[in-house]
Amino acid sequence: MPTEALLWDFDGLICDTERAAHRSWELLYSRHGLAFPEEVWAAMAGRAEGEKYAAQDLAERLGRALSPEELAERRGSKARLANAEPLRPGVTQLLERAARQGIRSAVVSSSDEVWVRGHLDRLKALERFTTVVTGEQVAARKPAPDLYLRALDLLGVSPKAGLALEDSHVGVAAAKAAGLTCVAVPGALGSRNELTAADLVLDSLEQLERFDVPGTTVKVIPG
Repeated sequence: MPTEALLWDFDGLICDTERAAHRSWELLYSRHGLAFPEEVWAAMAGRAEGEKYAAQDLAERLGRALSPEELAERRGSKARLANAEPLRPGVTQLLERAARQGIRSAVVSSSDEVWVRGHLDRLKALERFTTVVTGEQVAARKPAPDLYLRALDLLGVSPKAGLALEDSHVGVAAAKAAGLTCVAVPGALGSRNELTAADLVLDSLEQLERFDVPGTTVKVIPG
């Protein structure tokens, strides 16, 4: 069945806000003379409730709960850092190519609407998407399939005619649970080894040459 819609994750795929999140926790941990554990990041990456993992870990190391001021400062750091992040390589070109072929694009994100739409507007990309589906719209966020199922319903597209684009194992699990073919591209802090459940794993969106993934050819990008 021809692809009728591209279903895009946001954080880490369209814009590498995950790097901003990671750095904001590094700063908070370092303020207490600690290193931010990579195993904590691995447990929280791609999850809307990720903050609780790091907050609990740091609280256990400090022997006290984090104060509201500390959490607010961490969120502020993340917001400032994220505002400096551009679109990831290949995003604009892929959106334009899909549009020329009559393939609609939708954002499917566990993050809150104000965060996603705010960044898409900042990046001048909001108008390129037919719909934006965010965490508040469903009962369960990724890795549950609810967000993808809602996007498919809004678009009037069957799972066989949709192609999900993800950057985390949590997102890949959600896409596959919804019956979608999934292409994964790890973010700056991600690893291909975490994305093996995807139908195709690339190093960059620039490498996706066709939308019928089982027959996709991969262009190797030097460097």
